[in-house]
Amino acid sequence: MNTLYFGDNLDVLKKHVPDESVDLVYLDPPFNSSRDYNVLFKEQSGHESPAQMKAFGDTWNWAGAMDAWEHFPELCPNPKVIELMHGFHNAIGENDVMAYLVMMAPRLYQLHRVLKSTGSLYLHCDPTASHYLKLILDGIFGARNYRNEISWRRSNPKSHGSLNFPNCRDIIFRYSKTEKCTFNKIFMEHNPDYVASAYKHLDSDGRRYRLLPLLNPNDNRPNLTYEFLGVTRVWRWTKERMQRAYEDGVVVQLKPGAVPQYKKYLEDSLGRTITNDWHDIQQPSPKEALGYPTQKPLALLERIIATSSNPGDVVLDPFCGCGTAVVEAQELKRAWIGVDITPIATSLVQQRLKSAHGAIDVRLKSKDDPIDRSVFAVVGLPTDMAGARMLYDKDSTHKDFEMWAVGLVPAIPQEKKGADSGIDGIAYIHDNPKKPSKAIIQVKGGHATVAQLRDLRGVMVREKAQLGFFITLEPPTQPMKNEAASAGYYQPPSGVGRRVECVQIRTIEELLQGREFDFPLYGANVSFKEAERLQKEVGQEELKL
Repeated sequence: MNTLYFGDNLDVLKKHVPDESVDLVYLDPPFNSSRDYNVLFKEQSGHESPAQMKAFGDTWNWAGAMDAWEHFPELCPNPKVIELMHGFHNAIGENDVMAYLVMMAPRLYQLHRVLKSTGSLYLHCDPTASHYLKLILDGIFGARNYRNEISWRRSNPKSHGSLNFPNCRDIIFRYSKTEKCTFNKIFMEHNPDYVASAYKHLDSDGRRYRLLPLLNPNDNRPNLTYEFLGVTRVWRWTKERMQRAYEDGVVVQLKPGAVPQYKKYLEDSLGRTITNDWHDIQQPSPKEALGYPTQKPLALLERIIATSSNPGDVVLDPFCGCGTAVVEAQELKRAWIGVDITPIATSLVQQRLKSAHGAIDVRLKSKDDPIDRSVFAVVGLPTDMAGARMLYDKDSTHKDFEMWAVGLVPAIPQEKKGADSGIDGIAYIHDNPKKPSKAIIQVKGGHATVAQLRDLRGVMVREKAQLGFFITLEPPTQPMKNEAASAGYYQPPSGVGRRVECVQIRTIEELLQGREFDFPLYGANVSFKEAERLQKEVGQEELKL
């Protein structure tokens, strides 16, 4: 079953993915750019602003990598790579770059292990560390299995420094497990201007064609040297083939004494050859963009998946982020495995799969559901109260628990800075044509009190929020229920939609069982931009290779 894992991809690979079980790996790990990314959500005003919630830390420091470096031979038992890493350590020292490489090498080792003999790996990186990563890949895959360095030219530069040319490209390394790898040659449509200039001839049936030379580039071919239509040359074809083609009208001589040429019809052309310079794929369009800072366009993943896998194959993305690879794998009828270490990413992927394909978590599919739709499994996130308590207890800060609980709404997690702001998440409600309303989410895993409900009401006033959602691990007390009820009701100003309680309490158990918060309108929660529906209609053409 298609599976989304929450957790460290190194642990997931070791525990859950068998040897030689994956056909294609695409990974877009955090770049070593010495800064943090925030998830950017488009505010309802149309302006983009940080949601104050880190999607992932993009900074790697040596202090955090020291333990992994001490145990590196166990994590990556490849003698060549161990020797190479010691060379790096001696050459560049103990710094953030070295920490990044210590993190990446064991994961690349595990990804090589899970690949089938016909499988391929595409590593998406930037020039900051690409030269180091290529040497590690050479050590793991073997230099003979290096296939391409693909340059993806984005539509906008990353920086505008005064000392350097702005960088407008990423690098994608393509390696195969062996020399016998899956590689479906794909083509692009010809440029109309090229067609008009190159295929400028029309036959009597109106078919467009061009004339191409029949001369052999090798002058020393006695068996292909002969006279044809009064012209002696070294030809590409044998005399018998040349004669047949002439009789079929494919070979023409424009005038006596002219070198014969052959007709190549536009309809017989497979299309424009794709090279390793991918300048034709732009950043995600506004219609496709979800606000995730490192989101890649679906067209980029379509090209990779279509080239190096076949329907029914397994695609793995160990840094799946907002899920572009798994969404496109689902579109192209591949099985998939996605892994991410942040609850916000797994929430985004689940929402995107539902929006784009109608796919749902298998736990939410009723046995009596007559709708034939795709399902996927989520592993590593709580599915019951015991799992919820474990997630709460494993981290003293409880951040993962809070982000996961907010994702059950779903809403946009908020990173608390300084004193507790009383906001763990924000949900936007599309119930007002002038300005969408807002719900404040607060999560409490320990002992919840009526005072916290009063605090939530105060935050609602401060933030001008119409609704307050209170999530608790333990059942609420009667005074808490009374406090929530005393807040009254909210009626949408448009007059469309039902009135709902201003302050609502849900336990984790209720949310897991499907008892959601009450919104004024069905489908009114617009916290996450919905992904464009991608499922092909019946009779729609499939991708052509």
